Amino acid sequence: MTEVIEGERFVDEDWYAEVLSDRTYRACTFTALDLTEAELTGCRFEDCSFDRVRLNASTHHQSAFTACTFHHTSFFDATLDGCKLDGSTFSHCTLLPLRVLGGSWWGVSMVGAKLAGLDLRSLRLREADLTDADLSRADLRGADLGGATLRATRLEGADLRGAVLVGTDLGGVRVRGARVDLPGALALAESLGARVDTGG
Repeated sequence: MTEVIEGERFVDEDWYAEVLSDRTYRACTFTALDLTEAELTGCRFEDCSFDRVRLNASTHHQSAFTACTFHHTSFFDATLDGCKLDGSTFSHCTLLPLRVLGGSWWGVSMVGAKLAGLDLRSLRLREADLTDADLSRADLRGADLGGATLRATRLEGADLRGAVLVGTDLGGVRVRGARVDLPGALALAESLGARVDTGG
């Protein structure tokens, strides 16, 4: 049976190296919590708030953080394995280094986030807001960026081959040295106002 915790507040608690599985937290608040080296499996966090939480070197397997807010939270050296972050908002968070193994980040807000060099292959980033984010040298092969906002995003040296860019806001995106395939090149050209003619 899944344990459900709802509306609780957790403040300045030490959960160092805790092992949590099959728990659901709804509308809970986590403040100044230490989850360093914790291992979470099959856990769900719905509409929760994380403020100054330390998730350093933590591991998350098939867990979900949906419609959550993260403020000044550290994911330093954390692993997200098949996790869902749909609809969550990140502000002033430490996201490097971070290991991401698939999953869904649909509709996340990571404005100004530092994500340089991350391996985000095949990640679902549809409708994500990555305005002013640094994704330089990131591996985005096969990622779904459909409908995402990449306004003024840094993508220098990033690998965008196979990435879905249909309906993506690419205004002012910086792509010097980025690797793209033909569909990606067309999407970038159209974002710059070019009329793409694939006819003879």
